[in-house]
Order: sequence, then C-alpha cells, then structure tokens
Amino acid sequence: MHGIRAEVNAAGPFHAAEVGIDGSRIEGRHVMEDAAIEGYRAGRLSQRQVGAMLGLDYWQTEAFLKERGVPLNYSAADSEADNVTMDKILTHS
Repeated sequence: MHGIRAEVNAAGPFHAAEVGIDGSRIEGRHVMEDAAIEGYRAGRLSQRQVGAMLGLDYWQTEAFLKERGVPLNYSAADSEADNVTMDKILTHS
C-alpha cells in the first residue's frame, strides 16, 4: 500500500478540492475536508495549513473544525506561552 504525500502552500488557497493531487478531477470537496481534518488531528497539519488547503481564513478554519467536532491543538504549554506574552504586552503598555 502506498501513501499519498501532499505539500501545502500556505501562501494561498490550495484548490485540490477541484483537482486531485495526481491531476485527476475530484468531485467532492468533502474529500479535501476529510484529508484536512485527518491531517490536523494527527498533527501533520497546522490550523493555518488546513485553512490554506480549504481556502479559509483563520476564523473560518476555527469554525470549520469546531462544527466537525475537532478539538483545537492547543496545549497547556501553548496557553502558558500565550499568558507570558500577554503579561509582557500588558506590563509594557
């Protein structure tokens, strides 16, 4: 069994929902959505990369993941780092 590897261009939307990785036509956007969700759950794709694959902005991507019951990949360490950053910002203003 061979795996499929795709690279995501985070600079703009990845329209593979219209054209497959091998150049063939894919009829359903759900195929790319499923691939994006699986990649995100497995930690292979960031939220930004999911958005780029599906042509969504940050907030649309967050809503997309939430609507499909996918928890955000946001750890306690991420939260602590954000708290430290906010403390620095607030003490310097």
